[in-house]
Amino acid sequence: MDKKGKGALCALAGGLCWGISGSIGQFVFTHTEMQTEWLVPIRLFSAGVIIMLWNLRKYRGEILKPWRNRRDILDLFVYSILGVGCSQLFYFRTIQFSTAGVATILQDLSPVPILLWTCLAARRRPRAPEIASIFLALIGVFLITTHGRAGSFSVSETALGSGILCALAVAVYNVQPVRLLKRYPMLVVQSWSFLLSGMMFMVFFRPWSYHYVPGGIALLCIAAVIAIGNLLAFPLYMQGVAEIGGKKANLYGFMEPVSAAIISTVCLGSPFTVFDAVGFVCVFLMMVLISSG
Repeated sequence: MDKKGKGALCALAGGLCWGISGSIGQFVFTHTEMQTEWLVPIRLFSAGVIIMLWNLRKYRGEILKPWRNRRDILDLFVYSILGVGCSQLFYFRTIQFSTAGVATILQDLSPVPILLWTCLAARRRPRAPEIASIFLALIGVFLITTHGRAGSFSVSETALGSGILCALAVAVYNVQPVRLLKRYPMLVVQSWSFLLSGMMFMVFFRPWSYHYVPGGIALLCIAAVIAIGNLLAFPLYMQGVAEIGGKKANLYGFMEPVSAAIISTVCLGSPFTVFDAVGFVCVFLMMVLISSG
């Protein structure tokens, strides 16, 4: 398999893992008293520790290299906090107040801010296909969040706001780490991103102060979310970004909302209407237009 095929497969598999992880998150938010601010710091920090232990065995000489260059340190902090950390925080917050399907499709609006940033950096206007992609994104979000009824939201404003912030954070982690991934092993970059964002959120949210003790099923769900959503999804997807670039990886990552919608509808009983289906198609077409540019 060539480099592009491997990158596409990695991005596809990463999206699938995220969809499964999001559906597990929806289950645990629905059936337990777990909160996003409790889950995300623990998930990020735990995943960071696990990958760092692996790095001590495989990349011992590479672990501290990102900290020897000022630009790399800045890039690492931006990627870790504004990219990885915020994307996880707002993604699970959107799930908590809606469904995994809604969260993932709002997250996949990230190509729009990437496009706008690209145009701004190049000091050019969006081309006709790019303008069409933005309109498709707006139509898709309108259909998914209102079910075609202007002035009436089918999801809460909290979920919508968190989903949009998640899309912005996803745009950061698609664009920001490209330079880092060319200089250092992907798992080294990923472990530091998990550790930094996990420690930051630990201090900010203080999950130990919550009066919540997970039961057996919740513990299994937490383990699954860490294993599938962090240890598998992020490295796979970021390997795809390294191989084929953020724009194309984002397209193959559309497996995430598709898998999340199927699982949450079939297994968790979440509603999925014709408006949702048309909205999904609009967002997918948006991604195709942007990725083919």
